[in-house]
Amino acid sequence: MLKLISNAGLALALTLGSVALPVSFAQAQDVQFRIGPDGVRIYDRDRDRDRYGDRDFRRGCSPREAVYAARDAGFRRAEVVRVTDRSVTVRGWTRSGPDRITFANRRGCPEIG
Repeated sequence: MLKLISNAGLALALTLGSVALPVSFAQAQDVQFRIGPDGVRIYDRDRDRDRYGDRDFRRGCSPREAVYAARDAGFRRAEVVRVTDRSVTVRGWTRSGPDRITFANRRGCPEIG
């Protein structure tokens, strides 16, 4: 009976350990050890994310990038017709005739509906 309880406890511990193990590895990937003139230091990327992360999103989608994205989507003779803080609209020709496509004014120019 005691062996059955210890085996069940061991199985439970292994199950819970295997569930929690990948989470601890995922959290550890954002920490780096840096060796420099002032010795070994721990560098945490999450701390600098607020300072450097917003810079990429403020840049937005330039009209040139929007035209390139429209050409990738199958537009010919694409031209930008409207740029706002939230979107970039491009007009051009597709196989079915004149059409327009709207991109979000964010990095990477994601297409809006």
